[in-house]
Amino acid sequence: MARPSIFLIALILLLNAALRAAETAIKPKVVVVAMFEPGNDTGDTPGEFQLWVEREKLDTVYPLPSAYHDVRANADGSVIGIVTGVGATRAAATIMALGSDPRFDLRQSYWLVAGIAGIDPADGSLGSAAWAEWLVDGAINHQIDPREMPKDWTTGYVPLEKTRPYEQPRSAASEAAVFHLDPGLVNWAFALTKDVPLDDTTALRERRASYVGFPNAQRAPFVLKGDNLTTTSFWHGQLLNAWANAWTSYYTDGRGHYVTTAMEDTGTAQALAWLARAGKVDSRRLLVLRTASNFDMQPPGGTAEESLFGKKLSAYMPSLEAAHRVGSVVVHELVANWARYEKELPQAK
Repeated sequence: MARPSIFLIALILLLNAALRAAETAIKPKVVVVAMFEPGNDTGDTPGEFQLWVEREKLDTVYPLPSAYHDVRANADGSVIGIVTGVGATRAAATIMALGSDPRFDLRQSYWLVAGIAGIDPADGSLGSAAWAEWLVDGAINHQIDPREMPKDWTTGYVPLEKTRPYEQPRSAASEAAVFHLDPGLVNWAFALTKDVPLDDTTALRERRASYVGFPNAQRAPFVLKGDNLTTTSFWHGQLLNAWANAWTSYYTDGRGHYVTTAMEDTGTAQALAWLARAGKVDSRRLLVLRTASNFDMQPPGGTAEESLFGKKLSAYMPSLEAAHRVGSVVVHELVANWARYEKELPQAK
């Protein structure tokens, strides 16, 4: 009888090792994605991750040196969490590192991005929480300084492969700048959480009172649906607010509505799209929740400079609380009823 070749033996050993790894891989039901944590993960001034670590008991640490931050998990591995670092570049790199790690089987995991953002006062108030259906990248563009742009332009930002702002039809290159999340899943998350009570404070009431003529800005914090614009800069002001609304509308063909601004979400979505192409995740299972730590523009009669640097992140702690309070409702529902959600995405009734 012929002996098996050394190459066949090696192949069998590799296959057996792969099978053993698959059998022992952690299979989280939910991955919580935060973007920054200024100090320790517990016990000090919190960032976006700390409330999740402490309240969801993410006590087990899995080192992940190829990413911005280590992975943390609860006792049974049903919920894991990670911090991406600030900016779309770090977010994409960190999510790609996690999604490629053989210790984790993420093929059926849901992904919850939960972080703070600036909010359009036309749509929401400080401490509010917005579920996004559309993610638009505002950093993929040509740019001319407004002082040098043609007088009939409303902005110096021009889409790639175009020669004027908002030129139609949109080019194929623009597909890299927009991500449409599963609307049924987003609507389900919103329906599940729309009545979650959010903290209101004297400081929030005083801050929003200055936004005369913006009825949504003057409301107590609430849960809403609203889309997210990703940029590499922390922009602020009435003119850039108008650009954000128009840019989001352009890239979604009028179907999206700008509400919040942050820096990472298109990077996370891009990484998940490519991991899905490799069969490692289901990119349809992404949810993005952004909570309002500040308005994105000045109040009537104020200046952009005063608004940005005078009372920056004026709702920092309430927005961190809102991210966990609203997001955890979805996490707990997914984990508790995994038999229902493992194979089939939840949809709004």
